[in-house]
Amino acid sequence: MFGIIATWRMALEGITEADQMLRDGANCQDALETAVRAVEDFEYYKSVGYGGLPNEEMQVELDAAWMDGDTLSIGAVAAIKDYANPVSIARKLSLEPVNNMLVGEGAEKYAHKNGFERKNMLTERAKIHYHNRMKEVKELELKPYSGHDTVGMVDLDMDGSMAAATSTSGLFMKRAGRVGDSPISGSGFYVDSEVGGATATGLGEDLFKGCLSYEIVRLMKEGLTPQEACEKAVGDFDEVLKKRRGKAGDLSLIAMNNKGEWGCATNIEGFSFVVATENLKPTVFLVKFDENGKQYFEEASDEWMENYMKTRTAPLVRK
Repeated sequence: MFGIIATWRMALEGITEADQMLRDGANCQDALETAVRAVEDFEYYKSVGYGGLPNEEMQVELDAAWMDGDTLSIGAVAAIKDYANPVSIARKLSLEPVNNMLVGEGAEKYAHKNGFERKNMLTERAKIHYHNRMKEVKELELKPYSGHDTVGMVDLDMDGSMAAATSTSGLFMKRAGRVGDSPISGSGFYVDSEVGGATATGLGEDLFKGCLSYEIVRLMKEGLTPQEACEKAVGDFDEVLKKRRGKAGDLSLIAMNNKGEWGCATNIEGFSFVVATENLKPTVFLVKFDENGKQYFEEASDEWMENYMKTRTAPLVRK
């Protein structure tokens, strides 16, 4: 038995490659790193890796994390600049006895010392997004923040081992040095091979108020299915935030247990995720809500899939 689940449609190509690796008997860590790197390397996904949208100073700062479900080892980098594939740096850090989370210049020095690829992560396309947004903010008084689609993944291999990872460029036009939930253990991710794992995407400042990834794993340990655990954790915390603060930011989480069962819950319209298991080819699901506010899943249509890529790869013009 094996499986892999990820946030957002952008994970499909990586999931497809990882699915084949898992079918061929690869370990969960190699399959997972391959899947996340595929997202990081594709410049048209503007919230992760190369082509990620910049901060307010037009610099691309990346966050990523890695967790081994067998040993509970964790590695993470935050606000790292000019290095490709931060998920690979995070994986390497998870093998260190201490100093497992590095930020900014310290993370960059570590990456250089260990031979990781140095790369200018700011693309011409991202510069156009930046300049257009600056003009919109000035003319329409829009808030600059938008785009915080973290890729988060959990997988299970045939030996019963599990791993989890996240990677993101964070909020568009965030303050320099801002870090969200993605590299924070228990908030952006958590996995235990004896139970299961979960990862998050959304507004980091609200996600890390609830440690939702850990909460989902805890609920699965108590016997809830991944779907039940996701719905309870997200639903309960959405209510808490609205009661305490008057509103709740975007909260979207996915989970998989050590049986290959999976789940997803969100408080927003338009969330998508990707799943592949022994009995399910890599599939993109859309989260929908009925008239009573109950969520359900619908497989993405060919038209939706075509429009998704067409929109993201369409030529940009500076306004």
